[in-house]
Amino acid sequence: MPVLVLASASPSRLATLRKAGLDPQVIVSGVDESGVGGVTPSELALTLAELKCRAVAERDDLPAEALVLGCDSVLELDGEALGKPADAEDAVRRWRSMRGRSGVLHTGHCLRDTATGRQAAATASTRVHFAEVTDEEIDAYVATGEPLNVAGAFTIEGLAGGFITRIEGDHHNVVGVSLPLLRSMVRQLGHGWTQLWAPRS
Repeated sequence: MPVLVLASASPSRLATLRKAGLDPQVIVSGVDESGVGGVTPSELALTLAELKCRAVAERDDLPAEALVLGCDSVLELDGEALGKPADAEDAVRRWRSMRGRSGVLHTGHCLRDTATGRQAAATASTRVHFAEVTDEEIDAYVATGEPLNVAGAFTIEGLAGGFITRIEGDHHNVVGVSLPLLRSMVRQLGHGWTQLWAPRS
């Protein structure tokens, strides 16, 4: 069976995959995300995922057989793609515009089989509804530093969990990787999902 390689530095994605029985090797892509523009938020997420996947899949130091997974997430609000906030002030501004409203979290997924060269790519989208959080709650949240390193300036599995009233769609997608979509892509490339499960001790 091929080795799953995660082309992402996201600890949330890694934790999600591990909880699902997978134990990927992590190789950070180092892709410059600032060079992509002129596309919709959904297309942006997919394009960045494809770039990350390609950057790692073309390396010489991969296992002989690897499934390389690139992912990227953006939050769409008012038609605008919101990645990681520039700084704390940006994060505060975003939360003040998001509260009491909903946005769509798009996560692009790109999976390449290095042995065959075959590739599957798709975007999963989940609507996220935000609570009417107060200025004090926003300031306290941003002060923790958590929202500064994540797309959309929030983590549903972290401190912002109490600020999200509901979601429509796949919960794991909001964390950063849609497990049902990934399973479908693995099968599309001719592999078995359960065969990727790491041995249990």
